[in-house]
Amino acid sequence: MKNIPVVMIIFGGSGDLAHRKLYPALFNLYEQGLIHDNFAVIGTARRPWSHEYLREQVSDAIHETHDTVDENELKAFASHFYYQSHDVTNVEHYEILKNLAQELDDRYSAQGNRLFYMAMAPRFFGTIATHINDQDLTGSGFNRIVVEKPFGHDLASAEELNKQITASFDENDIFRIDHYLGKEMVQNIMPMRFTNPMVQNIWCSKYIKNIQVTLAERLGVEARGGYYDTSGALRDMVQNHIFQIITLLAMPEPEDLSSASVHQAKQDLLKSLIIPTPDDVKKYFVRGQYLGSDTTFAYKQEPNVDPESTTETFVAGKVKFNEGPIAGVPIYFRTGKEFKEKKNRIDIVLKHINNPYGQAHSNNITIVIDPTSEIYFTINGKRIDQPGIRRENLTYEFSKAEMAKVPDGYERLLHDVFVNDSTNFTHWSELKRYWEFIDAVEDAWQKENEAGNPAIAQYLPYRMGPKEANTIFESPTEHWIYE
Repeated sequence: MKNIPVVMIIFGGSGDLAHRKLYPALFNLYEQGLIHDNFAVIGTARRPWSHEYLREQVSDAIHETHDTVDENELKAFASHFYYQSHDVTNVEHYEILKNLAQELDDRYSAQGNRLFYMAMAPRFFGTIATHINDQDLTGSGFNRIVVEKPFGHDLASAEELNKQITASFDENDIFRIDHYLGKEMVQNIMPMRFTNPMVQNIWCSKYIKNIQVTLAERLGVEARGGYYDTSGALRDMVQNHIFQIITLLAMPEPEDLSSASVHQAKQDLLKSLIIPTPDDVKKYFVRGQYLGSDTTFAYKQEPNVDPESTTETFVAGKVKFNEGPIAGVPIYFRTGKEFKEKKNRIDIVLKHINNPYGQAHSNNITIVIDPTSEIYFTINGKRIDQPGIRRENLTYEFSKAEMAKVPDGYERLLHDVFVNDSTNFTHWSELKRYWEFIDAVEDAWQKENEAGNPAIAQYLPYRMGPKEANTIFESPTEHWIYE
């Protein structure tokens, strides 16, 4: 598709997300011709900017992310941007916004198509959705809305937000964005599983011992203490990124690659998701907080963090399904702040087999998502200069030239919104199931907090989290592959 006609309204157009991610992604799509002559973007925020000042900000954002830029092309692109100072709680401002959108629709022949992007603080999502509806901001063509995470704080708030959004938009027009689903190696999970017989044939409980997902962050909460202390690692990372990855790893093969079939396969899987009991949470989940060092604050000493906080900066746990190709296989996850390095990876651990050589290492399949993009198979081979077996890695990785072609996750996902492909976005039925799982864990922890004996492990910064995370495995022979 080329030159898609649309008026796009970005709520939070002066913010960091718009500057760092959305504007560069839109420019790349403009250069590709996906949007070109018949589009306009309205950036809204409370700041008293002008059209020209927004265009300067857009140009700066492109220069910051692109090594070389055709200045005439950039000027033409930026000319499609307009600014409207807007208080999302003021109903009258939506009337002004509606009139500007219609004026630009007529000017650019956008055919009544509207795309709304919520790039603001999550507490405003419901208000914006409500006023899009009651002030009739939608156009006569297609109407789509992109919602950033977090989609709610728990199941009840997510259900309320969903109710507000579905008053204006059909489920098929709601794009709950998770940039992890735009990452190259996350998008490689399905092709790896379903196009390689040697992988597909072992993707079952007979051969897989466990799966491990690690999303490790090097930094602490830094300036985000106020937000983070109301969220924590479980809500911030597991409810979205980790569950999206787990679903791709455990789902059955879809009938085809259409959005409807992929989401149906995910929904079939998630019906069998085992919701943990309080006893399960005690046994198979660990929460922790990072300590300080000579050069860093402990979590409870960070700015805007409650000194008595029970919010976790680390969480490890277990997920299981009763259905699907790996039914009954434990999927372990861990994520947190101040690990030894920033790395996102998946380790599929295969079961040992009896062999005439005696000791042999397990075969593993490792998918590295960040900071590199690679898949490697760990196999056994013969030692060269002495008897015995050694480990070998068979690696599939991108060259520098290939890596340069990999689009940013936001570019990829915005492209999908424009062409109306919701494959790599979260449907409500999936999100609801994720929240049911998260709420069960949070409820168990809250009861521990209220009883005055929360089990919150303390861990030193720049290692691999608390040692207690090594105790969540079902079998004493299981351990974290990435150490």
